Amino acid sequence: MRHTTLFYLLARCWLFATCLLSVSTAQAQWATVDWTIAETLLAIDAPVSSVAQQSDYHEWVGEPRIPSSATDMGLRTQPNLELLAQVPPKQTLISPMFAGLTPRLERIAPVTSFSLYSPGVDTWQEMQTRTRELGELTEHLPQAEQLITDTQALMATLRESRPLSQSATPPLLMIQFMDARHVRVFGENSLYNAVLEQLELPNAWDQPANAWGFALVGIEALARYPEATVVIIDPLPIGAEEQLKRSGLWQQLPSVQRNSLLRLPPVWSFGALPSAQRFARELTKALATQGRG
Repeated sequence: MRHTTLFYLLARCWLFATCLLSVSTAQAQWATVDWTIAETLLAIDAPVSSVAQQSDYHEWVGEPRIPSSATDMGLRTQPNLELLAQVPPKQTLISPMFAGLTPRLERIAPVTSFSLYSPGVDTWQEMQTRTRELGELTEHLPQAEQLITDTQALMATLRESRPLSQSATPPLLMIQFMDARHVRVFGENSLYNAVLEQLELPNAWDQPANAWGFALVGIEALARYPEATVVIIDPLPIGAEEQLKRSGLWQQLPSVQRNSLLRLPPVWSFGALPSAQRFARELTKALATQGRG
């Protein structure tokens, strides 16, 4: 009887310890509604428990992939708080765009905000700063420093191995279609422009851009840059590709007429170092293919 009681007590203690370990592990993880924060956490191997709107993340951001262990808390602007509360994270990380969610998210776990693309701040340096801050917060600073080092090394390698010299490379117009008649064109303060500067490639867009680094214009505005190569970053809106084939306005653009077009897979235009790496690789690969053509 005494042995049975002792075994029962030990079993309960083991179960209690297991529950505490499980809770501790869950509390050591991080949740976010912001895809830029998500890609950085994943790139530095910080444990992520929940990311919002994951199917759209994989369509617009692409990589790093979100692990299947991370729950999908629903829309970025309307996260599923009941789901998040089932296994509360240590903190929920947001950007200023989602500041309105703070009171509700704070009922579940502390909230920390990280800003990027701040007006008047060098985008490239700010991306590195935010990477270090996330590394410090998640106790993955060595991995964050490695991500910074790897990104700098990649830019240097791609810059030195580009197929054409800076002077021989046509200026680039980097666009994303909003519909068949309107595009975002990326200029100062954008991730795409920051990468161009690192690769010493020319950006054709010389007009003002908003705080996020883009201008929303009609496609007729692209006609002002007849010598440019137009870089189209996916995804395209549904039906836009077929509409562009029938669009006289699009077909008459000088860049389209001489087929000076590059099309890249999705790269998060508001991303951080992981997206910068991806954009640099995809762009230089497309330029090399065009050069061989």
